[in-house]
Amino acid sequence: MSDLQVFDATGEAAQLPKLTTNDPTVIAAELAERGIGFERWPARAEIPAGAGPDAVLAAYAQEIQAVQARGSYPTVDAIRMTPDHPDREALRQKFLSEHTHAEDEVRFFVEGRGLFCLHLGEEVLQVLCEADDWISVPAGTKHWFDMGAEPSFCAIRFFDNPEGWVAQFSGDPIADRFPRLS
Repeated sequence: MSDLQVFDATGEAAQLPKLTTNDPTVIAAELAERGIGFERWPARAEIPAGAGPDAVLAAYAQEIQAVQARGSYPTVDAIRMTPDHPDREALRQKFLSEHTHAEDEVRFFVEGRGLFCLHLGEEVLQVLCEADDWISVPAGTKHWFDMGAEPSFCAIRFFDNPEGWVAQFSGDPIADRFPRLS
């Protein structure tokens, strides 16, 4: 189940969140108030386990076209991460530190889960995205992403320009003070 926790960014480690909710309507409203997009897309027929990118993209063609009709994200791909992926730990470590991107980071979780942590002013929002969640993190937003120690997800990624998605790390160790995805 999707979850949102809002923390004070200036607080110490192991603090209690100011807000915790798993209500998708509340999650969407809280994120929208802060300029972050969040939607729940309708579930599709089961995609076979291990389905390749073409099958995943075909299953969600209608939703992809609707997003692209808004005038952005002409490029999409699908990524699958499994607990036995040989580079899982290196890939996890790559995005566990606070960073920004020159373009929006837009993801739709087909299956599995991932934790987006957004550093917005004096707050840190942890958004646990699961199957059927769509999230749009605007360019320049300080954030980090945790796929967990044993990652298991498939996500559709939306791009205006894939080269703009290169991480620019802030050097702030803030991510170390907040819970990780187990």
